[in-house]
Amino acid sequence: MQDLLKPAHEREIGRILEQASATRTPVEVIGGGTKRQVGRPMQTAVTMTTATLSAITLYEPTEMVMSARAGTPLSIIEQNLASRGQMLAFEPTDLASFTGEPSSGATIGAVFAANLSGARRIQAGAARDHLLGVEAVSGRGELFKSGGRVMKNVTGYDLSRGLCGSWGTLAVMTQVTFKVQPVPEATMTLVLLGLPDDIAVELLASAMGLPYEISGAVHIQAPLVARLQHEGVRQQGRSVTALRLENVAKSTVYRAGRVIEALKVYGDIHDLDDGNSRAFWKELNAFSPFAGGDAPVWRISTAPLNGPKIVAAITRYMDCRAFYDWSGGLVFAEVLPAADAGSADIRRVVASHGGHATLMRGAPAVRAAIEVFQPLAPPVAAITRKLKASFDPAGILNPGRMYAET
Repeated sequence: MQDLLKPAHEREIGRILEQASATRTPVEVIGGGTKRQVGRPMQTAVTMTTATLSAITLYEPTEMVMSARAGTPLSIIEQNLASRGQMLAFEPTDLASFTGEPSSGATIGAVFAANLSGARRIQAGAARDHLLGVEAVSGRGELFKSGGRVMKNVTGYDLSRGLCGSWGTLAVMTQVTFKVQPVPEATMTLVLLGLPDDIAVELLASAMGLPYEISGAVHIQAPLVARLQHEGVRQQGRSVTALRLENVAKSTVYRAGRVIEALKVYGDIHDLDDGNSRAFWKELNAFSPFAGGDAPVWRISTAPLNGPKIVAAITRYMDCRAFYDWSGGLVFAEVLPAADAGSADIRRVVASHGGHATLMRGAPAVRAAIEVFQPLAPPVAAITRKLKASFDPAGILNPGRMYAET
């Protein structure tokens, strides 16, 4: 069995990586290990976890800022914020349904390393937009800091945001500082049933053009609705198109009324109250319709109105069930294809319509044989290699996880 290193301090991480760099020993870097099944399989000599770096080091509710060591469980972060009526506004997603790992192990460092953002991204921005500062260790074993506690601290190259979405291939985050926001007083969800994909996404795009602060816009095809835990929604037996509104109760009710008036041409509009709304969106954030299965799932980012076109094109080649988020701009497509998870056909379809595709769930043999993340254009690939060489010249950090050459 591969060694598991549990460094207790940043300096210890620095020593481990300095030695690994000198001997060119490949290192798998994890937090709680909940996302290990995302990306290409790696051949590493040791695994190093940041889970032992766990503590909230600063929390100023009035300033709406928190700092925490990278291995701090996300659940602890959210519990502390909830006790003061605050939250992570970007709504970090739970990948347990894709990876089969327990969601309880997710760490705050891994959230930013993967740049995972939920439905509220369309209003609040991505995880990287909330990261104010980071402390990390490069592949050379050098400790460095970037940013601070307010946005004006970020001058020159914003390394904090640069590390977001790098999946541990550039540096090991040891502490993160981020913005938080108040929990909305009230939440309401407007629901339409039975709309086809193209009409549903047209509705979502129209809703996002209204001046009423929509904070969630999703469409779920009927086969996936049938897998929801929310009994009231599941029993409808049809596709579900949902819009979320949040804020002060009176404002939420007023804006919901205006949205209903603007969109009534699309059909009957139902609503979920505060409790049912929160349960519904929490479930979507955990991707429960994909739980318990092993069929490949692709994450496709595109222009919202292109989402249904991409799904329709994929369906010509293979069985496909889709969940649209971000008003159609983010598609999670579960497919039942050939042995390569439908990679060739899906890449061709996405290239013709515009966008990016990442395989979020697939067998190890499949992930080893195909490009899991979106292939890079040659100029971008060259920049990526230079960044990797700068942060991790020996190529020891999560080697090959995102791309074979990095």
